[in-house]
Amino acid sequence: MQTMKKMIAEKILGGVKEINPAAELTAEEIVSMLEYPPTLDMGDLAFPCFKLSRTLRRAPVQIAAALADCVKCECISKVESVSGYLNLTISPAYLANNVLPEILEKKEKYGAQTFGAGKKVVLDYSSPNVAKPFHIGHLGTTVIGHSLRRLHEFAGYDCFGINYLGDWGTQFGKLIVAYRKWGSREAVEEGGIDKLVELYVRINNAIKGDEANGIPADNALAEESRAEFHKLEMGDEENIALWKWFVAISLEEYNKTYKQLGIEFDSYNGESFYTDKMPAQVEKLREQNLLKLDDGASIVDLSEYNMPPCLILKRDGSTLYPTRDIAAAVYRKENYHFDKCIYVTSAQQCLHFAQWFKVVEMMGYPWYDELVHVPYGTVSLNGEKLATRTGNVVLLKDLFRLAIEKVSGIIDEKTPDLENKAEVAEAVGVGAIVFYYLTNNRMKDINFVMEEALSFDGNTGPYVQYTYARACSVLSRAGEAANAPITVTTDEEAALLKTLCRFGERVCSAIADYEPSHITRFILDIATAFNRFYHNCPILTAEDEAVRASRIRMTEATKIVLGNAFDLICLKKTEKI
Repeated sequence: MQTMKKMIAEKILGGVKEINPAAELTAEEIVSMLEYPPTLDMGDLAFPCFKLSRTLRRAPVQIAAALADCVKCECISKVESVSGYLNLTISPAYLANNVLPEILEKKEKYGAQTFGAGKKVVLDYSSPNVAKPFHIGHLGTTVIGHSLRRLHEFAGYDCFGINYLGDWGTQFGKLIVAYRKWGSREAVEEGGIDKLVELYVRINNAIKGDEANGIPADNALAEESRAEFHKLEMGDEENIALWKWFVAISLEEYNKTYKQLGIEFDSYNGESFYTDKMPAQVEKLREQNLLKLDDGASIVDLSEYNMPPCLILKRDGSTLYPTRDIAAAVYRKENYHFDKCIYVTSAQQCLHFAQWFKVVEMMGYPWYDELVHVPYGTVSLNGEKLATRTGNVVLLKDLFRLAIEKVSGIIDEKTPDLENKAEVAEAVGVGAIVFYYLTNNRMKDINFVMEEALSFDGNTGPYVQYTYARACSVLSRAGEAANAPITVTTDEEAALLKTLCRFGERVCSAIADYEPSHITRFILDIATAFNRFYHNCPILTAEDEAVRASRIRMTEATKIVLGNAFDLICLKKTEKI
């Protein structure tokens, strides 16, 4: 579609220059003006001529009538001037002779872009807090972040994924105290991260108390926790050993989930890694007279930018999140030489990122505009906010297990002889959860309802994975049709090819908007178009041998594009279901 749009834009530009040779307009600008009409009877593309009224000093209807004769190229079969619009219909023959052969030739490279070649992108995503469970609240940053990595790699970027673990902070003081009071090595070794969570919830409940039931807050326990974290910061050997143990237990658990999702990281350097790198940045702020004292705390005043002050040091001199993030960004620029550094976190952190991004700019770092925050909406559980300290969470491992069990039951009922049943059940079960999440615009708040997430009806992950398997099944029974000529004989065939050719465009928009849902919705478009084609156009039973061979090649193209799109959203390709 990108190629066709450029061809059309050149023709329109030629017509504009005939009307007004002095018109300052480019083909790229015309491409950006092209629209997809709301209904098929209005063509496949539309050009709104009212956008040229000021430039050409004519009414849109007159402009459309004048340009209609100019847009004659091999990719367009019909041009109509309607109410100030140019309605353009793509030529089925062009699709058959150009688009489909390109898909079949490029295969896994079809839709890939080159604008990222020679550029480096660092992505900071997932980043769970150590000793806390991997729950559905972590799903957004994890799957959005990895999808953005896949998308950027598909556009030629060299990508470096960082799991910026929350492995430092007062919560470790709490956990150390809780472990010594109520835990044991044997219990933690046996219970793993679940036992650590139990201890963490218990001490938080003890610290805050329960006023309604006459249980007072335990301030002494809170103070003891702060003291133990301070000992950890000062390098206390016993506390350091416990901390490393908690981190190792957590990573072992997290990696089980990452394996199910097919995700790997290039670095697990968490907050603790930057503790010795923060003083240099604090000193730089002092040297530039950017630090101010406010009630004993050191801040950077951002009132000029209509933001609250950015806290750099507490009154006791300890650091905060902005201090660590600034140090981490400087380290990553110096060591990874990124052209873009992407942070995928909850929208609740938008102010935090805006503040420290501005501080980086004020410090004179010329790459401040290469920092990108990609926020996403919150996840609630049946309308209630998730909180580890209260235990109100749904663990991803439990959610995946439920989904896998449901798929396994369906397989046992419908295809009991299926090979690799366990592997397929995991691919489809986990895929159902991932697809459910990524179908939504990333900024949309999600009220997670288990029944909806595990529903396999409608526009779901299992539906599109089954569509992929259906295409694979056709091809496995089809035989050779590699060199068969391609002909478009029905509206369903034309609609399928018109959908497939938009893949590269969707890749570009997903990267530009940092929006994986552009890909999931495109996958649904393909599945809808292919299934309509499958049901209405006999493939293997087509009476005409040439038509049969042509439709086989269309099926192969569908499999290729679906598979490429699956790869961009962490969805596994299932050849049999």
